[in-house]
Amino acid sequence: QVQLEESGGGLVQPGGSLRLSCTGSGSALYFFAMGWYRQCPGKERELVASITGATINYSDSAKSRLTISRANARNTVDLQMNSLEPEDTAVYYCYAKIGGENVWGKGTLVTVSS
Repeated sequence: QVQLEESGGGLVQPGGSLRLSCTGSGSALYFFAMGWYRQCPGKERELVASITGATINYSDSAKSRLTISRANARNTVDLQMNSLEPEDTAVYYCYAKIGGENVWGKGTLVTVSS
């Protein structure tokens, strides 16, 4: 069974930065796609950014401030977050598509507040 482990969340002041990291483990030989979603308080889970092959997809709100990257090993994905705003406060979930299956991490909380 494949598992995704997130790290890097925490409390940061407005304008600050955080780097989220996700590592997949298990028997999977190929992670077709990986990315990050988030769920803000009282809202639906939404895409932040993802990588599928050579294609990188960002949400409109994330594109100018966030950068997604994937290791050559293809089982890790990072999200560098800069110029964070209170509206970025959310639980961030790692995502992977493996052999047609959608796999989710347990989430890591990011709180942007003074």
